[in-house]
Amino acid sequence: MTRFAFADPDVLGDYNKGGAALTPPAALMPPPTPMPRILILYATTEGHTARIAERIAQVLRDHGHAVEAHPADATPVGLNPAVYNGVIVGASVHYGRHPGYLRALVRGHRTALAKQPGAFFSVSLSAGGPGAKPEAAQRYLETFLRQVGWRPQQTATVAGALQYSKYGMFKRLLVRMFVGVAGGDTDTSRDYEYTDWDAVERFADAFAQRIEQA
Repeated sequence: MTRFAFADPDVLGDYNKGGAALTPPAALMPPPTPMPRILILYATTEGHTARIAERIAQVLRDHGHAVEAHPADATPVGLNPAVYNGVIVGASVHYGRHPGYLRALVRGHRTALAKQPGAFFSVSLSAGGPGAKPEAAQRYLETFLRQVGWRPQQTATVAGALQYSKYGMFKRLLVRMFVGVAGGDTDTSRDYEYTDWDAVERFADAFAQRIEQA
């Protein structure tokens, strides 16, 4: 049976008694590699962007990363993006804009964000679904990044969802009108989801690889 050989047998102490298989003492083991820490900040209205953020978080955890996901309008006091190994920001588009509170949050941390791996995903109906306008979705994304003064290494436009069941009466009628003009789904008795979840997971995989390379 395999034994460890040391110049001083007392190093092993009781590990070598009785011919038992040996486990090196903890002091001789290499220190564990710390898990990369990833921060995800997301702005959501009806909750679909939160679902996308959680899917990204799960993929990153599967890669062995420690992930914190927080809604951007309820971040912990004293949150400091600089202590993380990477940051992902995501937001939905409503009436052609991302939320103002997210713009303010990212702008306030842009110095720290510029020094580490970062990614941004923008969720909109323009990015996918009936009547999609990819060029408009990309324009929303670029406008946001220009406004906040941040240039993350990775970006993506993500198709969102029509969640009629979560809209108030006025918004339901307004959205139905716009969607109808675009030739989209106007049956307000049900919701519609256009998100390409495989693409979301590929986005997360790519960011995980970026962190591992860094």
